[in-house]
Amino acid sequence: MSITIKLAQLSDVAQILSIVNHAILHTTAIYDYKPRTLTDMEHWFTAKQQGNFPVLVAVQNNIIVGYASYGHFNAKEGYKYCVEHSVYVTEGYAGKGIGKLLLATLIEHAKQQKLHTMIGLIDADNKNSIAFHEKFGFTKTGVLQQVGYKFDRWLDVQYMQLIL
Repeated sequence: MSITIKLAQLSDVAQILSIVNHAILHTTAIYDYKPRTLTDMEHWFTAKQQGNFPVLVAVQNNIIVGYASYGHFNAKEGYKYCVEHSVYVTEGYAGKGIGKLLLATLIEHAKQQKLHTMIGLIDADNKNSIAFHEKFGFTKTGVLQQVGYKFDRWLDVQYMQLIL
């Protein structure tokens, strides 16, 4: 299995949309309820580019099998060295090292941009994602209880932080 990590192009957004919408409809990784449109994702991608934030894709046999990005943690200027990140792998590809490649590359981008800290907001019940982040040195910094609601239940959010 040969996986290539590259900076995404606008032409990749449709495949990223598929990954996002699967997570919206079937998981608590994204607390949205309704699938996004291609236009929504094109605006998202353009905003990432304008903010100088990377969007990375993992490609295998010309198919995007995962993506990662980061953006503002908070819009206030004092938070400009802190980013919140996301890493998603296409259903059926988890456990194959794709997330590791994406997150390692994303961390390197953040260091090159002289950022100071990376934050992950993870559904507190997602033990696999929490363990995955701990392998990269992220530490648990707090839990916000019952701040999300999806699939007819309240959800806790685990904050995780990596000092770069």
